[in-house]
Amino acid sequence: MSIEKLKPFLATSYENFPKGRTIGAVILRTTQSETIFRTEGTGEPMCSEYVHAGIKHTQSIPRLVMTKRKQVAPERRRGREFLRSHELLYTAPKSDAPCALNTNAPCEMCIDCFLYGFAAGGEGAQKSRVWTEDAFSVLPATELIGDRTINAVFETGTMRDEKGNASTALNTSEYIKPGVHFLDIVTFRDVTADELRYAIGNILLTTRYGAVSSRVGRMENQILGLFGGIAELPSSLELVQGVYDKLDAAASLEHPLEPEPLITAVQSVIATWTNKRGISMQLSVSELEALISDVDQHWALNEQETFLKRLDQIYAPLRKVKSEGKKKEKAEKQEK
Repeated sequence: MSIEKLKPFLATSYENFPKGRTIGAVILRTTQSETIFRTEGTGEPMCSEYVHAGIKHTQSIPRLVMTKRKQVAPERRRGREFLRSHELLYTAPKSDAPCALNTNAPCEMCIDCFLYGFAAGGEGAQKSRVWTEDAFSVLPATELIGDRTINAVFETGTMRDEKGNASTALNTSEYIKPGVHFLDIVTFRDVTADELRYAIGNILLTTRYGAVSSRVGRMENQILGLFGGIAELPSSLELVQGVYDKLDAAASLEHPLEPEPLITAVQSVIATWTNKRGISMQLSVSELEALISDVDQHWALNEQETFLKRLDQIYAPLRKVKSEGKKKEKAEKQEK
């Protein structure tokens, strides 16, 4: 089983101190609808950066950027939905309310807190063991962005109210076109087998990203490679530049980009990565498929509760230590 092949790079149980074991995933993220990635409010331009087109092609081009927070936040929320449904989110010590994101009151005891980390408002801190970085579009941003005019229609179905007054609620906003490909690297550090299944499941099960995700932002995530070692993989930018060089020689670079030549180019680029310092092995295509099937099986409806509760139990010793420490502090304060 492919999860066994990764055993040298997996922790047997949760540990407070890092030991330099890394598993790196190469992810292709493809928009399936209009999508919006921006850092400010309505009307602001899409997130983009000028970078070199390729490693050999050194001309500068603007590339769309899917920032790390735009990736990990929806994936965390997706995982927390299942934790909440199985009552595996604990009470935050500072608020006496269930653990929730962006409240400055993490519970510090749930799967999400231990794996993705916490800091704000808590009595301690936990660094995330799921490392992300900016994902870049393969093609230039100028080919991938369109404009959409937004208007407000009254309940009559027209842009005029019952008195005949025309609506003035008009706005033009940029959007990312469907079929845009982003390449991304995600690194898992010192995770157990079940933590790896949980994190990969969150990536594969998350389908909405960016702004206005209840209307747009549909995206498909594919894992194209999985590596084990003692060092991080090359960056997302280095990957997309290498792929651009491969595609420039083999295909017409215009939107919409055919997925098959793109995937072939990605596989060609990452095939040499085991020669790089600190990267020991890569799962074969069949091994990767077996690993994804294993993840799907654990996340299946009839296995999900057993899987999540088993994962939750690996943190029980630390919860006990924290609980005893709080009781001791309380007793000392009462004595004073």
